[in-house]
Amino acid sequence: MDKLVTCAWLAEEMAASDLRIVDASWHLPDAARDARAEYLAGHIPGAVFMDLGDLVDAASPVDNALPSAEKFASRMQSLGLGDGSRIVLYDDSAVKSAARAWFMLRMFGAQEVAILDGGLARWKAEGRPLEAGERQLRHRHFTVWQDRRPLRDKTQVLANIASRAEQLLDARGAARFAGTQPEPRPGVSPGHVPGSLNVPYTAMFNPDGTWKDKQGLRAAFEAAGVDLSQPIIASCGSGVTACVLLFALHLLGIERASLYDGSWSEWGADPALPKQSGVVAAG
Repeated sequence: MDKLVTCAWLAEEMAASDLRIVDASWHLPDAARDARAEYLAGHIPGAVFMDLGDLVDAASPVDNALPSAEKFASRMQSLGLGDGSRIVLYDDSAVKSAARAWFMLRMFGAQEVAILDGGLARWKAEGRPLEAGERQLRHRHFTVWQDRRPLRDKTQVLANIASRAEQLLDARGAARFAGTQPEPRPGVSPGHVPGSLNVPYTAMFNPDGTWKDKQGLRAAFEAAGVDLSQPIIASCGSGVTACVLLFALHLLGIERASLYDGSWSEWGADPALPKQSGVVAAG
């Protein structure tokens, strides 16, 4: 299974016994959308709903912090996603949340995980069928496992400001990165981590919502001054759109990349951490 699959491929494969289709839609609060309600109203036939809003560490003070391996495995089992499953993720979200689900599945041990190119919007545009209601699958065993190597915390990011061992990429829009647009979360200062580069996650997509080809992805990173031969940390507002950059790097065959899960919602809320404003020149 390719890392990125087309609607035509999914339509042909969806009856396979080992294939699982997952609606991983998640929306920012200001979008005023209910991902579960939209799933129930109409989704790709056979798809289960992965509630990313609930797949978090509820005890963490940071928005959308990753859940424990045990919690994640339990939820995957209840969805019928288990060892040996081929999983295809899609979303209908402006923040391309399927990439966050992809990151979690990979970190927690799933081996074959792909994203549907263009998501639900593309599926609908091609006139393909939908089904309503909730799909429930038989529970399957999902081995509890976690690889924390692709994660960075704020202590590591702070040390990296001096060492510059890894390039820190910020997936937020240019105005939020520059600090000219207020942050949506109360108590979070504007700006960015000193020395970071701005690579808006939207730069990874074509106008129709499909992913750019490898040449286009590479050009988007290089235009922001990223050296793709060197290690990378991805960040954003709360760890969601940073995963878009990580998936794009994955499509380019680049695996020396990690996630700062706390991202700006953690960094910007800590008055003791350094912050920078303004536009950073590429190169």
